[in-house]
Formats: sequence, C-alpha cells, structure tokens
Amino acid sequence: MGEKTITFDRFVRILGYCLIVVIVLLLLNYLSGVLLPFAVAWLLAYLLYPAVKFVQFKMHVPGRVLSIIVTLIAVTAVIAGVTWAIIPPMIEQFEKLGQLATDYIEKSANISSIPNAVKQWVQDNHDQIISFFQSRDFTEGLQKAMPQVFSVLGQTASIIISIAASLITLLYMFFILMDYEYLTDAWIKIFPKKSRPFWRELATDAERELNHYIRGQGLVALIMGILFCIGFTIIGFPMAIGLGILIGIMDLVPYLHTFALIPTVFLALLKAADTGQNFWWILISALAVFAIVQVIIDMVVTPKVMGKAMGLNPAILLLSLSVWGALLGFIGLIIALPLTTLLMAYYQRYVTKEDVEEEATNEEIAEKTAQ
Repeated sequence: MGEKTITFDRFVRILGYCLIVVIVLLLLNYLSGVLLPFAVAWLLAYLLYPAVKFVQFKMHVPGRVLSIIVTLIAVTAVIAGVTWAIIPPMIEQFEKLGQLATDYIEKSANISSIPNAVKQWVQDNHDQIISFFQSRDFTEGLQKAMPQVFSVLGQTASIIISIAASLITLLYMFFILMDYEYLTDAWIKIFPKKSRPFWRELATDAERELNHYIRGQGLVALIMGILFCIGFTIIGFPMAIGLGILIGIMDLVPYLHTFALIPTVFLALLKAADTGQNFWWILISALAVFAIVQVIIDMVVTPKVMGKAMGLNPAILLLSLSVWGALLGFIGLIIALPLTTLLMAYYQRYVTKEDVEEEATNEEIAEKTAQ
C-alpha cells in the first residue's frame, strides 16, 4: 500500500483546517465569559435529565415543564436538608468557640466585660488616639489602604455579577431540559455530513466515559464520607457525622475535600478549649484520620471502584493521576481519569481499530447464532 503524497492542494486544505481550529480556539477563549454559564447549564442539565425523565415517565407527572419544576424542587429540598444537617451545628460550634475565647480573655486579663474594658481604654487614651488619627503616618497609611478598599468593592461587584450569571445559568438549564432530546440529537448538524460519523462516535465515547466517571466518583465520595464519619466518631471529634458528610460531598470533585482541614483545625481548637485536652494531640489525631482514610481511598477504593467503572487497570489509573497531576497540577488530578479513558477510547477506535474489529466480530457471532 503506497503512501499518500502531499500535494499542494492537500497541503492548503490541511493548513486551512489548522487555521480554522486556531480561530475557533481563540474565539472560545474570547467568549469564555459568555460561554461558561451555558457550559455549566449543559452539565447540570445532563446530570438532572435522568431525574426529569424518571419524574415524567415513571411518576407520570404530566408535561416536561412540570416535571422539571418537580425535579428542581426535590433537588433543592435535598440540598437544603444536607445544608441544615451540616451548617447550623457548625455555626453553633463556632459560637461556642467564640464564647470560650471570650471567657478565657476575661479570666486571663481579670476583666468582667470586654466591651466595658474597651470603652474604658478608649476613655483613658483619648488624647493619644486623636493624635494618632491626625498624624502623618495615619494619613499615608490611609492613602495606601484606599486602593485595597476599592479592590474589595470591585470584588463585591464581581460577586453580584456572579449571582446574576448563576440565574442566567439556571435559565439556560431550564430551556435545555425542555428540549434535551432534540438538542442532543441536533448538535451534530453543525458539522459537514462527511465528518458527522466521527463526531457522533466520539461524543458517544465521551458520554459513556462520563457516565462511568460520575457513577464511580459518586461511589468513592460515599465511601470516603462513611470512613471519615467512622474515624471521627472513634476519636471523639466534634461534629463527627456532619464533618464526614461535608467531606464526602466535597470529594465529588476529586481532592477538594482537603479544604475541610480548615474547619477541622477550628473544631480541634474548640475541643481543646472545651475539654482542656492538649490541642496538638487532638489535631494530630484528626490529621491521622485524614491520612489513613486518604491512603485507603487512594490505594484501595479508587483503583478498585474507578478501575472497574472506567475499565482501567489500577496501575494505569495511578499512573494517569501522577502524570496529569505533574502536568496540570490540581486541575490535572480532577480531569485525569475521564481524560485518560477518553484518549484510550479514541486510540482504540481510530488508531488501533480494536473497537471496530471487536464490533465486527460481535456482529459475526450474532449472525452465526441467529442462523
């Protein structure tokens, strides 16, 4: 079989394709602020569609609009329930920590009331305070601080814009769910007819791997939450069940649960102040639970669950986490598993042709069985 010669016409066509890809990438980067809410809405619609379909066809709720509303109400109720189980106890614990800190300061400083002590200090140092506010150092410090104040105001405006974008995202999601079947079938029409089979097969592979990833990661997060609940209960850590549930929810995004170390430190401080135990011993015990659970998850649960769900050997799975983590850092750890399986599916389908040969073999076996 002879090699294809690269003619001038073929070269120009390849160059044109590359130019189109570059232009599309630049356009996507330029419009990322506008496209991001739509992409998030599509992901949310993808996750909610099975529930909407269940409500409409299994629970016999009439109409797609009413089914979407019922699903959103149910999801909101679940989120509110989980939030109620986690946030109020945590606020109560922090209020208790504040009260303990106030009592400690009052006892150590031999004062009956901190507000009265502050008021008395202001009265005793009135002249010095007025002199400080009129000094040159205060004026220069204020001039340096004003840009920071405006920066905070700008961040506040960004938060307001983000809230508006969230509302737009919910609106996008609602309309996507309205015509989900049509949109998922009609998007292929943006490509020329000749290249549609490629994109359709690629989208099928991506959807299959994404389904496997979501199910696998959900199971890993559930197991992690249970292990943390058990571990924190064993060491008698404050709010053991609530903190374990919070860590399990955070692990739906891989490795995001590490941020739970922040409330863990505060809760350890609270237990030390409340019981008189050594703070470092309590904190080390909590960190030991983190380390043990993380080792179990990384060495046993993730390779078994995700490897089975996504069809990856545990060794390949750990290697993909290491490689993508080294290349892209924290983001690489998040996208490592779905991206690796997608690349492997693409390689087997379009490079080695293993999937095509397997499908042909299965068809031949089915025909022989039918005969």
